[in-house]
Amino acid sequence: MGVIDRLKAIGPGALVAAAFVGPGTVTTASVIGAEYAYLLVWTIAFSILATIVLQEMSARLGLITQEGLGEAFRNEFDNPLPRTISVALVVSAIGIGTAAFQTGNIVGGAAGLATITGVSENVWGPIMGLIAAGLLWTGNYKLIERVFIGLVGVMGAAFLLNAVMVRPDVGALAGGLVPTVPDGSAYLIAGLVGTTVVGYNLFLHASTVQERWDGASDLAECRADTIGMVVVGGLITTAIVVTAAAVFPAGTEIDNVGAMADQLEPVFGGYALTFFSIGLFAAGFTSAMSAPLAGAYATAGALGWERDLTSTRFRAIWMTILGIGIVFSALDYNPIQVIVFAQVANGLLLPILAVFLIYAMNNRDLLGEYTNTTLQNVLGGIVTLVVVGIGLRTLYDVLLV
Repeated sequence: MGVIDRLKAIGPGALVAAAFVGPGTVTTASVIGAEYAYLLVWTIAFSILATIVLQEMSARLGLITQEGLGEAFRNEFDNPLPRTISVALVVSAIGIGTAAFQTGNIVGGAAGLATITGVSENVWGPIMGLIAAGLLWTGNYKLIERVFIGLVGVMGAAFLLNAVMVRPDVGALAGGLVPTVPDGSAYLIAGLVGTTVVGYNLFLHASTVQERWDGASDLAECRADTIGMVVVGGLITTAIVVTAAAVFPAGTEIDNVGAMADQLEPVFGGYALTFFSIGLFAAGFTSAMSAPLAGAYATAGALGWERDLTSTRFRAIWMTILGIGIVFSALDYNPIQVIVFAQVANGLLLPILAVFLIYAMNNRDLLGEYTNTTLQNVLGGIVTLVVVGIGLRTLYDVLLV
């Protein structure tokens, strides 16, 4: 298969990668590299493994059943009470979660444009939101997918090139794969896992695989796309940590876009701020499209509505989520605070989704021979226990504050 054919084979996995390599990931990875060098690289490795495990399940569910995760929530229970509770959980939790992420995505991407142009992110935010709305309104899945693939390429090229150019200490980088938890790093570990293993991506993936493939015969290609693109996203995240670790003395605190952009100086010199800001914009814009799309798939599926990109109800859902992001992006909110709030929402929701997903993936009436294997259940169980721990830690921190 040639390079062009390989690019054409890229599918919904690119949407997943673009969704989790957003402003939250860029920010958290930069802070981790600056403060702890390579010590927390193992967190990226775990996050990518966890993402592959859960996203493969959601993609398999969508491909085999030709239904989304929202429908699975709705149809798994015969009793009206648990069914109503599950539908309410999906609609409210995914709605709140995607809206919170949406604001952080738009504000984060707008911060990149503001740094380049000098025009406030409160101006760029609504403009970004309206452009995203225009693309989603087309209802053209192939066009949307290509935009995602292109912007992932922009992010990847900037950070991966720089990671090579700064000549990282390979030995120290490999040593970072050994799990350690330095003092004060727990919140960053939770943050990076929270920005990589994203609950709404499970809904997005289960639905978009149906836009690309027909059924079980395409499962191998679907898995290859999922694994390949999630790994690409992980490499981009690693590259951000590597560049920050190579450029900043250990213990450096980063609190703004300009400081994060310093990590590109070895490659781009005086243009470092511009290139980093372009990458941050790309990260924010792709995520600003994926959050409302995922919210629409989840809500429409859970309520039993048509999951058609051009249907009125479907558009109404993503427009509401996108509208919330646009409104709050026009207000004077600190993007870092918004991003942190989104991570908290995801941390509370993800354990519930992970438990249900594994439960559904063992339903032989639903999946037949494509139910989870013992290995998949073990891996899923380990991932679930970790995300439950992170969720409890997040809840503790919220209540403590």
